[in-house]
Amino acid sequence: MKYTDIPLSSVIVSGLLLLAGCSGGPQPEAGGNRDSAVTVAVSRPFGASVDGVQASGQIEAVQSASISTRVMGTITRIYVKVGDRVSKGQLLATISSEDLAAKRAQADAQIAGARAELENTRKDYDRFTTLFNRQSATASELDNATLRYYSAKSRLDAAQQMRNEVDASMAYTRLTAPFQGSITQKLADEGSLANPGMPLLVVEQDNVLQVNASVAESEITRVRTGDEAVLEIKSTGGKSTGLITQISASSAATGGQYLVKIGLPAAAQKGLCAGMYVNVFIPVKSSVAPASGALPGSGGEAILVPLSALVYQDQLTGLYTISNAHTALLRWVRTGKIVGDKIEILSGLSSDEPFIAGAAGKLYNGAPVKEQ
Repeated sequence: MKYTDIPLSSVIVSGLLLLAGCSGGPQPEAGGNRDSAVTVAVSRPFGASVDGVQASGQIEAVQSASISTRVMGTITRIYVKVGDRVSKGQLLATISSEDLAAKRAQADAQIAGARAELENTRKDYDRFTTLFNRQSATASELDNATLRYYSAKSRLDAAQQMRNEVDASMAYTRLTAPFQGSITQKLADEGSLANPGMPLLVVEQDNVLQVNASVAESEITRVRTGDEAVLEIKSTGGKSTGLITQISASSAATGGQYLVKIGLPAAAQKGLCAGMYVNVFIPVKSSVAPASGALPGSGGEAILVPLSALVYQDQLTGLYTISNAHTALLRWVRTGKIVGDKIEILSGLSSDEPFIAGAAGKLYNGAPVKEQ
């Protein structure tokens, strides 16, 4: 076999030409395509004082009533169950009243006898009065007739008051709703023996809720009626504000904790139920202003960003900033207190560093962005 010698330089040139032909077309620009960049809104942190009182509380109905009876008897009927809505005056339960019916019959008999006696003594009183005026009866006889008449009248009054007492007791054998609301507890069943003062049902007023929070004695002097409180519902994550309506003046029955009532706006009560737990923050001083450079003041000043700017992945919390290459850069941060619709950033973001507050598209780490 015969081999033909080919110069090495020709082989190299041919290879380069072949590679150039296979890799034809324009090369992508570094940093991604700017036309497909996500439009973002850039903001800077807020500086604010987050000095305030933190507490925990529960949602409760403004008005709640335990339905009980003043008489002893067997529960003959319970007309409602837990969750039922009731109107004011609606019949809820009945108690056996045979003994009271017997007492009422006795009172009626005493009233009838007292009326007959009163009528008889009244006639004697009128007759002796006429005779005394004609000087046909002595003063002693008139005095005796007068005494019998007024004694009979007193016995009739006593019998009527006994009947009133029985009627009042009979009213407690028919238990009615004191206001419009919902049945939240059923503490007895039909056939059970009801004792005076024993709760049978609990009714809570509808759609009028408040927060009952416990404030430590070291913080209670910083709280005033009318102060605004920031509320976070633990179960739903919902946030709202309310005004302090009541402050307890004693903690003797609450173990050193002072009870504070906070009203809930009507718009914030939708979807809430009594018993839900609430995180409460009562700002003592609050003056929010955009930060520029270093935050003014010291100690009480903090870095705040909108809650909507945060990103959550697994157990981590972060927000997006913009890199020098105009791409989204996910920054992990450590958060602190919530103040209204903002949250304190403890680490991971400087006071004058811009961050992405909103985007017109989906963001991811390294996505090209452009400011609006």
